[in-house]
Amino acid sequence: MTDYSHTENIGQEERWYLRFNYYHRFLHALVIISFLGLVFTGMPLKYSHTGWAQTLAGLMGGIGAAGKIHRVFGTITWLYFFLHLLFAAYYVVKLRDEPLLKWFLGPNSMVPWIKDLEDIIGHVFWFLGMGERPKFDRFTYWEKFDYLAVFWGVGIIGFSGLMLWFPEFFSQLVPGWTFNVAIILHSDEALLAAGFIFTIHFFNTHLRPEKFPLDHVIFTGRISEEEFQHERPLEYERMREQGTLSSIESTPPTRTSLLWAQIIGFIAYGMGLIMILFIIYSALKELR
Repeated sequence: MTDYSHTENIGQEERWYLRFNYYHRFLHALVIISFLGLVFTGMPLKYSHTGWAQTLAGLMGGIGAAGKIHRVFGTITWLYFFLHLLFAAYYVVKLRDEPLLKWFLGPNSMVPWIKDLEDIIGHVFWFLGMGERPKFDRFTYWEKFDYLAVFWGVGIIGFSGLMLWFPEFFSQLVPGWTFNVAIILHSDEALLAAGFIFTIHFFNTHLRPEKFPLDHVIFTGRISEEEFQHERPLEYERMREQGTLSSIESTPPTRTSLLWAQIIGFIAYGMGLIMILFIIYSALKELR
């Protein structure tokens, strides 16, 4: 199995390509900051009866202060959501002269399609040793799932959070019982999101063997040619045949950028793993 996690073998002779531009990385940074902030300010409210939650809330100045900080991170969530919608609109305008299916279901689209279902089935057979590893394009089926989960999360968690933040306004629009539903949705969907991100997403991105202990691409934006050919063979071959590989050719990530990627990355998913342990502990305690 090829290991792409080591950085000491980076050399100028190896070709590197730009996978994520500055805008992509900036938005993902906002996602990391807002999500971790929301979890670490929201979970102490959900598990306020536990010692760890009371201690964590105390470090933030109490439950009231934690709630105010929670709203700040909620604002950042809406910020990156609308910034992404602006980018998506730009993408549509940029391809306005192309056929509708090309930008809606093309290789650069995050919309799931038949190919993703085939990849899921093929991956299962590959895991069981009954077939070859599927060849992925720019985005894999699990990346598309993660992407759509953000829309689901902002829709359910975000709007229910707005209802709880501005109850006077929304009480003029919806009946009172909907606020009880909003509390349940906001709490349980947030728990589901935290559990998924801190386990499934972390494993798929950082903890699987060929990436362990950290995938740097979302931080540096760069991917080596060897990794490109292995991870995204369909995209690589398509761009090679079209002669467009040179348009995304880039310099190798500097050791400084890799160091910062490691610092930020390990802090982020270290916080996530700590929180998932707190959540599991609290869930087991409630079962007693």
